[in-house]
Amino acid sequence: MTVKCESSPMHATSSGLLQGDNPLHYALPLVIVQICLVLVLTRVLAYILRPLRQPRVVAEIIGGILLGPSALGRNEKYLHAIFPPSSLTVLDTLANLGLLFFLFLVGTELDPRSLRRTGKKALCIAFAGITLPFVLGIGTSFALRSTIAPGVNKAPFLVFMGVALSITAFPVLARILAELKLLTTDVGRMAMSAAAVNDVAAWILLALAIALSGSGSPIVSLWVLLCGTGFILLSILIAPIIFNWMAKQCPEGEPVNELYVCATLAIVLAAGFVTDAIGIHALFGAFVVGVLVPKEGPFACALVEKVEDLVTGLFLPLYFVSSGLKTNVATIQGAQSWGLLVLVIATSCFGKIVGTVCVSLWCKMSVQESLALGFLMNTKGLVELIVLNIGKDKGVLNDQVFAIMVLMALFTTFMTTPLVIATYKPAKMAVTEYKHRTIMRKDTSKQLRILTCFHGTRNIPTLINLIEASRGTEKKEGLRVYAMHLLELTERPSAILMVHKARKNGLPLLNKDKVGESNQVIVAFETFGQLSKVSIRPTTAISAMTSMHEDIIASAERKRVSMIILPFHKHQRLDGHFETTRGNLRNINRRVLEHAPCSVAILIDRGLGGASHVSASEVDYTVLVLFFGGHDDREALAYGMRVAEHPGITLNVVRFVIDPEIVGASVHVDIVENSGPGPESEEDENFLADLKQKSSGDDSIVFEESIVKDVTETIEAIRAYKKCNLFIVGRMSEGQLVSAFDTKSHDCPELGPLGNLLISGEISTTASVLVVQKYRSELPQESLRSLRVGDSSRVGDSAKGDDDDDEEETEI
Repeated sequence: MTVKCESSPMHATSSGLLQGDNPLHYALPLVIVQICLVLVLTRVLAYILRPLRQPRVVAEIIGGILLGPSALGRNEKYLHAIFPPSSLTVLDTLANLGLLFFLFLVGTELDPRSLRRTGKKALCIAFAGITLPFVLGIGTSFALRSTIAPGVNKAPFLVFMGVALSITAFPVLARILAELKLLTTDVGRMAMSAAAVNDVAAWILLALAIALSGSGSPIVSLWVLLCGTGFILLSILIAPIIFNWMAKQCPEGEPVNELYVCATLAIVLAAGFVTDAIGIHALFGAFVVGVLVPKEGPFACALVEKVEDLVTGLFLPLYFVSSGLKTNVATIQGAQSWGLLVLVIATSCFGKIVGTVCVSLWCKMSVQESLALGFLMNTKGLVELIVLNIGKDKGVLNDQVFAIMVLMALFTTFMTTPLVIATYKPAKMAVTEYKHRTIMRKDTSKQLRILTCFHGTRNIPTLINLIEASRGTEKKEGLRVYAMHLLELTERPSAILMVHKARKNGLPLLNKDKVGESNQVIVAFETFGQLSKVSIRPTTAISAMTSMHEDIIASAERKRVSMIILPFHKHQRLDGHFETTRGNLRNINRRVLEHAPCSVAILIDRGLGGASHVSASEVDYTVLVLFFGGHDDREALAYGMRVAEHPGITLNVVRFVIDPEIVGASVHVDIVENSGPGPESEEDENFLADLKQKSSGDDSIVFEESIVKDVTETIEAIRAYKKCNLFIVGRMSEGQLVSAFDTKSHDCPELGPLGNLLISGEISTTASVLVVQKYRSELPQESLRSLRVGDSSRVGDSAKGDDDDDEEETEI
């Protein structure tokens, strides 16, 4: 008999092809091939589905099904070569180990304190979103038992079907909300709160289903439930004491001791062993430990960082393959089976959507919001697959029912994003009309609103010092600053952990590797806001880099700001040269410049005021405005005049004029053709005359006129002022002098000719630079062309402010 060959275990490593061994007949090389195949396929599918804005879990479910007997697995040679039966134990073990730690990460995303704060409305919606689908799931189970699942154990089958239809996948929902920029809308907050309650209830019901699916008597099932309850209570009593002690041993600003991380991971494994021994499932223990881990401080961040990439990137996709190998769509045959698939999908959607919509309407939410909430709560995902796989392993679900339920989970998750986009248009940026879109204004006593953006701690000191310089005189209505931290939305669990923190306190979330630095920045914002009497409102934008400009634009429009200040995409090295921080930040800047509803400035940071906040009494800056003419230069000068109101700042305004005696054919022709002052020149003259009149008698403002013959003399003249602290220049200065600059060699066309000159090696200076673009309803073609040079990522640019923002604010 072949039993001997079949039962012999697979050896770990081969001796190599040269010695006649086939690596695919050995466990380690085979599992490497399996992992690589899974990673490539799921990443390719995720890339293909990205335009449809589908969460990665959809690509992973589809990838698992394609690798299984439903598609590629129809080829017996492929299936026995890549996924032979003897390798499935190793594959399942690795998949479940990855899942164990992933459930620990999911637990870290749930904050028990936020559950206690859940409002009555969210509780009602969660209750309706569980109860009606659960009842309908039980009803559907009778139809399945009488047709394609005869003879299955009745009680566990009823509960498994009820749980499978009533689940809302909390991690998947959070990513869909973030992708659609709905996290901080009323619908997003309600969905997150209700889904968190739903998640906990689903795990409790699943524990009940597993207990009932045991082969023992009802007494044994009761003991399993009691032991499981005892484990949870014991964990609640003991685990927080241990974890809080560990957290206290990890001070901010210092690396977390590896011992504490290893100890926690060992506790996760031990908890998984205990719950498996009880007879529930090892996943429950890991999930409970994750829920009880402290959510604040460097300890929690270190835990998530150490685990998430390896687990979510490498091991978790194996679970989808493991599930896909059990899913054979070919088992769904005949009109009856396909009819049952339609019934299950319809029942699942009806229960979740109708139950949620009815309660939402009863809670006086609008029809649009209620529908969106219903579609969002119908999201399935990994948790659904976990329930189905446990049911399959326990013998509660047969192959046909399992395949139907997997397709249901895939369909309901896939349809969520397009349905929400179609039905819900949150505050559709009804183009907000507001008056003060520029720094230039007739009444300068009105409040000035500025949106400043940053993507790390590097720019914060200069940013705070610039805000200090811009606060104006105390007799005015003052300055309000929205400080927006730009965070990239990723598939990592820590991204959702950051979302929770942002929703809770609204403060910027900074590099988790530098928690001490992060704390210093928050303290700096608070202290600065209190001492300088400037209203500082830290906000957070969490979005994909390709759509982050939409968040900035939407926030600027809604907050009615007069200027957006963006960080330059390069930072200065010790040798004075600039190197790129992140290339995609450049595309964000360009798109904001093109679509902004107000004036925009790009801050090139060379350390204005040093590496810390300079108090008002110690400010001693020289600010230089280079004025050539045009809209942007007038706006730059208006900002300079605002800065000059600070008692510690001296403003030098240098106007560059062509020497009237210059001899040159081209210039001569220009002068002849433009004989007499043009409208721009008149505006410049009037604007300068008005400012000189208003600032007469103010010794801190110095107007100079520099007569130059050509570009070389212009550069020499600018070089004489290199010892100032801050240059303020227009992005697209106008006039014959500026048009003579060589723009073809510019690396950063979005900075304009003067901005590029001031970051080049031609002018050696330590001064920071602020490049200003004035708001105009339509930018000139030359300005637009400069923003599109070398931008290969301009695909499907959205209109200004089409999506709602994804940021939360807290006033300090």
